[in-house]
Amino acid sequence: MTAPSPAYPPKPAPGDRIAVISPGSGLPELFPLPYELGLKRLRGDFGLEPVEYPTTRVMGSTPRARADDIHAAFADPTVTAVMATIGGDDQITVLPHLDRELIRANPKPFFGMSDNTNLLAFLYNLGVVGYHGGCLMTTLGRPYALHPLTADSLRAALFTPGPYALRPAAHYGDTDRDWADPATFEEEPDARPADGWTWHQPERRVEGRAWGGNLEILSWLLMADREIARDPAVYDGGVLFLETSEELPRGEEVFRILRNMGERGLLARFPALLMGRAKAWSFERPNGPEDRRRYAVEQREAVLRALAAYAPRTTAVFDVDFGHTDPQLVIPYGGSVTVDGPARRITVTY
Repeated sequence: MTAPSPAYPPKPAPGDRIAVISPGSGLPELFPLPYELGLKRLRGDFGLEPVEYPTTRVMGSTPRARADDIHAAFADPTVTAVMATIGGDDQITVLPHLDRELIRANPKPFFGMSDNTNLLAFLYNLGVVGYHGGCLMTTLGRPYALHPLTADSLRAALFTPGPYALRPAAHYGDTDRDWADPATFEEEPDARPADGWTWHQPERRVEGRAWGGNLEILSWLLMADREIARDPAVYDGGVLFLETSEELPRGEEVFRILRNMGERGLLARFPALLMGRAKAWSFERPNGPEDRRRYAVEQREAVLRALAAYAPRTTAVFDVDFGHTDPQLVIPYGGSVTVDGPARRITVTY
């Protein structure tokens, strides 16, 4: 597999129609409150008109049915962008049903993260820049109000082409509350002070195309031998970006995944790595402050151990605010990213 150089599809404008699809999980059926709030903000805050599809609000839809909705969203000439409602855990089963030529012929900005790493990697291989971030339920459906950094990044990614400087958050959150409880949406989510970005080997400036996404999903794609180039030289000079999910993979598991990527020859291809802030709390593992700190430290040490073994010259930036924590900045998947170590600056091109 040799991926063409990705191109940015045309951007929507306020007043346009945006497809809202569930290529992973149909959780809007179970949790309508964040879903309806996300729809309301799409209309009121961003001026876009959501368009739903047969599987958007349906749990347990077949991979074929979800693929049909993806095709319908991309093929509709009245729809100018596509957004996932949320992630999931089986979007990999949708990939074999996708019509590459149909989607290649109708490129549109796609927004999603987590399990949507599958579709973002698929688009990358078609030569279409996608956007890691902007899920309707988790990003736009945030309780109480949109985080200002999230809102600014998402608005720029949706509507404004050109460079955009990422900013470190002063506070961040990684705890969740019950989406079935209306009271959840009446208060600002919990947040704690953030220490900014941590730089590793910041002696150089790297500009390259972004590739990566959720680490667990990438590991599944590697195991299934899907949407990962057989020739790792395809990724030469790129910027790798990775984040982990609410399943809280142990540091040793993070190391093993990266080790396997290193054995495949992938890690050394990327002169820069952006590592998303580690989510260290879940309903299954409601860690206290010390356990959260320990988890984040173990993950960072695991990443550094893998880099030392397989990509010792790579510049890395930790605790960048994209992925499963709050705020959620948008990364252009396949788009240009500049990691300027001497200036301690990260610039993406939307």
